[in-house]
Amino acid sequence: MLRFVPKEANLALLTGRCISIMHGYICKHDIQGLGVSFPAWSGESIGNIIAFIHTDSNVLNALRLQSYFQDMKECGFFEVGEVSTVPTGCGEVRFKRNQGIAKMFVGEARRRLKRLEQRALLRGEHFEPKKNSELREFDTFHRIAISSQSNNQDYILHIQKCIVEKQDKAVFNRYGFATNQELNGTVPDLSNLLDGD
Repeated sequence: MLRFVPKEANLALLTGRCISIMHGYICKHDIQGLGVSFPAWSGESIGNIIAFIHTDSNVLNALRLQSYFQDMKECGFFEVGEVSTVPTGCGEVRFKRNQGIAKMFVGEARRRLKRLEQRALLRGEHFEPKKNSELREFDTFHRIAISSQSNNQDYILHIQKCIVEKQDKAVFNRYGFATNQELNGTVPDLSNLLDGD
């Protein structure tokens, strides 16, 4: 578990940086089944704590020793917890990346239309976008700012928390999240472990 110490921290940015470090680590070592949890999640905020969940403590110990986490700890910006076993009796939650939310925003709509236009032109077809006037509502979500090392692009992950009845197989995307369709991994609900600060 990592706790962001500064009271006025940009949580979306710090969380995104932590997930980028984790993403690079699991891609480099081809690690599967590493999930992300937000114990301090609320309706107003993603919270100042991020937890990484995996069945192999060696994977988590190597992750916590990544230089970014250690540097931020030395500067007093992060508290980096020891790897520990999840207590019995914890419920399960699913943190999922919902790409459907991004489609609501103008910038993302423009990018999608441009991609669709390019594909149509490559196929030699005329491009006529259809207007979508359908109203969509989404449950609470939080945004995480991510920077991609591979293509030098910045983008936003839209994350939702879902309460689930039972544990599901630890199948996550490369950012540690479930998705709307095939990846339904769950993580322990660690919110009861917080000491109320």
